[in-house]
Amino acid sequence: MRKSTLMEKVTQRTISSSSSTTFFLCFFIFSSSILFLAGKSAAKVSYDGDNDDNVTALFIFGDSFLDAGNNNYINTTTLDQANFPPYGQTFFGLPTGRFSDGRLISDFIAEYAKLPLIPPFLEPGDSQKKLCGVNFASAGAGALVETFQGSVISLRTQLDHYKKVERLWRIKFGKEESKKRISRAVYLISIGSNDYSSPFLTNQSLSVSMSQHVDIVIGNLTTFIHEIYKIGGRKFGFLNVPDLGCFPALRILKQKNDSCLRDASILASIHNKALSNLLFKMQRQVKGFKFSLFDMNKSLKLRMDHPSKFGFKEGEEACCGTGKWRGVFSCGGKRIVKEYKLCENPDDYIFWDSLHLTQNTYKQFANLIWNGGHMSDSLVLGPYNVNRLFQIS
Repeated sequence: MRKSTLMEKVTQRTISSSSSTTFFLCFFIFSSSILFLAGKSAAKVSYDGDNDDNVTALFIFGDSFLDAGNNNYINTTTLDQANFPPYGQTFFGLPTGRFSDGRLISDFIAEYAKLPLIPPFLEPGDSQKKLCGVNFASAGAGALVETFQGSVISLRTQLDHYKKVERLWRIKFGKEESKKRISRAVYLISIGSNDYSSPFLTNQSLSVSMSQHVDIVIGNLTTFIHEIYKIGGRKFGFLNVPDLGCFPALRILKQKNDSCLRDASILASIHNKALSNLLFKMQRQVKGFKFSLFDMNKSLKLRMDHPSKFGFKEGEEACCGTGKWRGVFSCGGKRIVKEYKLCENPDDYIFWDSLHLTQNTYKQFANLIWNGGHMSDSLVLGPYNVNRLFQIS
């Protein structure tokens, strides 16, 4: 039998000498998981968070902007997976399933909230790790079931997965305690980008008008929010849809000039206005509903237009890929096109591949999401920032 490591001894001593709290242990697991995933030695830590009321859990839903690796465990193609190099190289030193060179917005938010890296729902292993939250997001997912259907985990299915966790929490903590934890949790959501980009990426036409298409997406999202609210969720953080037409993968679809793909950008704009209207309406009409809305669209535009102002050297071309702007989705050489080039320093780039952003970009966005939220701040809309959502009991 191996000797206990220093980390384990400290943990055991702490647990035995005081009433351990989920907050402390989540923080400890956070430190351990960072060390482990960075390729350093870390102890395996087990814990029991049954007796504490202090932790605010983080539940994550949506698409590849937030997917921490759920698609590693489903039957899909490499178009919707990032479990091969050079993905993950900057921070983890190995691919984790995240569509970036390192961490995502949700990873930084968890860090700021003193939580561990929130595990993917489908990741096998110790269920105790999921007491601090669960990541349900799936790369390629949309609010529409039809979006990349059969290859991803739709928002509707993500909701089903959440309901399974909620039922397990009721069994573990009891009805009343589980209800408190569900109400105290923060729900981080990024959805819509695939609903609007997929028609262009798959060379299909919309069967309805742009406005009608957005209405259907927003309708599904509204149903999703009300379902979470019905179960007990009250605190929501949203990312709006970025200017999709200016992403390298969509720009290369435009034949005539170097401008952004106009229709994709218009869809994002219509969606963002409708999303903002929905959330402010819910704030007025739904008791206890609290939200923060990050304007990822405007934040990304500012960086693309003035990269040097934000510490970047390249605002249009992706770090990894091939073709003009490295807009061909070939990073890692495991997809349809095998050829790809890789930049020397991803921190200099806004885009990691033709459809996703670098860790540096995500970190800047996470800082805004966490620290913003004043009504005068045009990048974070609504009465709260995510930091404040975590503080509200």
